[in-house]
Amino acid sequence: MGSTPYNGEMFRLGRQYRDYTQQQVALATGVQPSTISRIENGVLQPSEEVTQRIANHFRLPVSFFKQPEQLYGLPLSVHPMWRKKAAVSQGDIDRALAGMNIHLLHLRKLRSSINFRPVLPLPEMDVESYQGDVAQIAQLLRRTWQMPSGPVRDLTAWVERAGCFVVHLELPDESMDGVTLRSPDLAPCIFLNKQLPADRMRFTLAHELGHLIMHRYPTPDMESEANRFAGAFLVPAADIQPYFSGRRITLQLLASLKPEWRVAMQSLLYRARDLGYVDANQSRYLWMQFNKNRMRMREPPELDFPVEQPTLAPRIVQLHLEELGYSTADLQAVLNMYEEELIQLHSIRVQPGKPQLRIV
Repeated sequence: MGSTPYNGEMFRLGRQYRDYTQQQVALATGVQPSTISRIENGVLQPSEEVTQRIANHFRLPVSFFKQPEQLYGLPLSVHPMWRKKAAVSQGDIDRALAGMNIHLLHLRKLRSSINFRPVLPLPEMDVESYQGDVAQIAQLLRRTWQMPSGPVRDLTAWVERAGCFVVHLELPDESMDGVTLRSPDLAPCIFLNKQLPADRMRFTLAHELGHLIMHRYPTPDMESEANRFAGAFLVPAADIQPYFSGRRITLQLLASLKPEWRVAMQSLLYRARDLGYVDANQSRYLWMQFNKNRMRMREPPELDFPVEQPTLAPRIVQLHLEELGYSTADLQAVLNMYEEELIQLHSIRVQPGKPQLRIV
């Protein structure tokens, strides 16, 4: 029986994860660029010597490149900031997607050992079936999940209870907010840029949740619909009405509401405009005040609140260590990455475990 074949797609994944070009790999390993290209495209199986040189340069085990895994490209929805910011290069996007695919690979392998059932449904609600009323869809989801009225205290926990993985990832550029990847054998995985402030991270998560609920196929309006969903889900009209009705909308009012509603002042202003509590002239004036006070890109830090921390994906990793008796060396063998990097990648706490496994 022959050895496991080299997978050119895993070579490409490792190269993009390390942010190398083919030319850089060729120079570092002493291999012709044309040979590197043929290896990556699956035309050529490298020799054992070349395989080891590549592995050493990538700081990855040889077994990483022999995984017969399916990788995923851009999803139906990519947060609009990706497309609008010229500073986001194709290399930035490739590197970000490589990091996401590595997390998907790890979750797929570890998920199979864990008995996990979502406790909340993740329904599909087509926008056309609700005559384009995205706010109604948002409220139906809140009722389906039996959420209390008012601010959403921990959106990440609600999304994870519906079976979605939420992962905070070091993306190459702050203009990359969030992306959802779906694979047939794994629950949806929502990747959020860990560089974002908590308010923007929560809005991005609600935006991605809107895509999961409403969009199975791309449409021209899907980004604006997901934004409207996020606003209505986080700040329901009936719940915010006592805070806005009969009051003058000012920066001071928006600032006082931010810590309670856990959304950006700018999101509250958008919501006030959508619900008719400010007219076009008032809205224009307030946006000028945001610009004048340099709050468009960064709101006052004294209004910041803690970032919500995902627990589902870290718990699956930790269960292998604490309850299934895995060592980090065992994880290295299963996940085909070195221990040191796995510990950092998954924020692993190494502790002795007890025999039991179940997530609810």
